[in-house]
Amino acid sequence: MRRFLTFGLFAILCITGCNRATKENPMETSAPSKQQSEEMIATLRAAYAAFNRGDIDAAVASFDPDIEWSEPQEFPGGGTYQGREGAKRYLAQSRAAWAEVNSEPERFVIAGNRIVVLVHARVRPKGGGEFQEVDLADVYTFRDGKAVQMRAFADRQQALGWAGAEDGKH
Repeated sequence: MRRFLTFGLFAILCITGCNRATKENPMETSAPSKQQSEEMIATLRAAYAAFNRGDIDAAVASFDPDIEWSEPQEFPGGGTYQGREGAKRYLAQSRAAWAEVNSEPERFVIAGNRIVVLVHARVRPKGGGEFQEVDLADVYTFRDGKAVQMRAFADRQQALGWAGAEDGKH
């Protein structure tokens, strides 16, 4: 049972991803206006809603065609995925392991051209079983109003630090 729960945690992390924090230079771009930030958040809300209902095409439709989607090597499906098709492959496989999946964005933290999404994931394994829950963070980097990169973290504070964000609310 312990082995199943350990695998379950790893799989949960893969639903919305996790990544070790490594500081990188943000992509060069000016900070978005308040209106642009609100539009990007609305886009992300719609992407999470689409993922939750199993509509993977809609979940990635608003992302840049060349989005870079990174997952750690040590987790199932880990690696870097290129483009919308790569992101779709990853998201589809992450949903396939579970009977029910819900990745609910709780907060959005704006950090320049990045948005940190604090996510509460709730999953139920196939064949029954109890729901498992975990809090994660996804970091999206935007350019020209489109998400061009997604990195995810098991540790919310690491995500906020990597993005250069303060733990503020939006």
